[in-house]
Amino acid sequence: MKGEIIKIGTRKSELAMWQAHYVADLLDKGGFQPELIPIETKGDKIQNRSLSKIGSKGVFTEDLEKMLKRGQVDIAVHSAKDLQSKLPDGFIILSFCKREAPNDVVVSEKKIDLNQPNLTLGTSSTRRIAMLKHFYPHIKTMDARGNLQTRLEKLKAGTMDGLVLAYAGVHRMNYDDKIQCWLDTEKIAPPAGQGSVAIEIHERLNPKTAYRIKELTNHALTEKGLLTERAFLRRMDGGCSIPVFSHAQIEISGQIALTGGIFSLDGKRLIKQTMYGNEPETLGYSLADEVLQSGGKKVLQDIKASLE
Repeated sequence: MKGEIIKIGTRKSELAMWQAHYVADLLDKGGFQPELIPIETKGDKIQNRSLSKIGSKGVFTEDLEKMLKRGQVDIAVHSAKDLQSKLPDGFIILSFCKREAPNDVVVSEKKIDLNQPNLTLGTSSTRRIAMLKHFYPHIKTMDARGNLQTRLEKLKAGTMDGLVLAYAGVHRMNYDDKIQCWLDTEKIAPPAGQGSVAIEIHERLNPKTAYRIKELTNHALTEKGLLTERAFLRRMDGGCSIPVFSHAQIEISGQIALTGGIFSLDGKRLIKQTMYGNEPETLGYSLADEVLQSGGKKVLQDIKASLE
């Protein structure tokens, strides 16, 4: 006898579908009957402008949230880094699946040395651009919007030497052979949530069903780290257009080590702090307050003024 049907909302890109199938497999093993409902979101449809220019909050999630609210899907599967720090009323992140390595990597068809002159890397992330300007000021950047396959096609066209991407997506799409450089998280820190698949629900979902789905899909250590990172992001009020970063690591003792900060858009200023604690939200907020008080508030104000 087949179990309860769970309709899974997802974007149509190959990586998003991989993530949805990954969740579907977990649910199937737990006795549910998963069905995938793929859609194109606003962020997928608009490819000729950077995320910071089209209004980054919820650009990949808003359309799926509308379906959740209407009951057209039971859960929505996202890259955790795409979820805005403050969800609309009635929406809940139910699960964070086990995190892949959160590093950024440089992919290319040829050998890459980050110190070589006249190097051009493709990225549309304000965080990555600011970090490259700070640590590798000789590197030029080119806008590279689109899904992973689209970006790789741009790379093949020869207009850039490499792409800066999240390792998790590269690995899940089996492009490991194209990785030329791993970027150390101590220097090129990831955005909140990078590497994890998140499951979002609306409060209308039956609590018993929600509980069972969480049992099957949530990874407790990943959840602890990502709740900390997201608390930092929420207090900083940073979206895709702000070069904010946060990376939590869970130590053997269970204590959380959180590193977070902000870059100026030109990469010249970096405010970065590390703090330790046990309670995710308290730690995330405390570190954000420390960063803001150490000069981050002025950097944030200048960025917001320049974007208006």
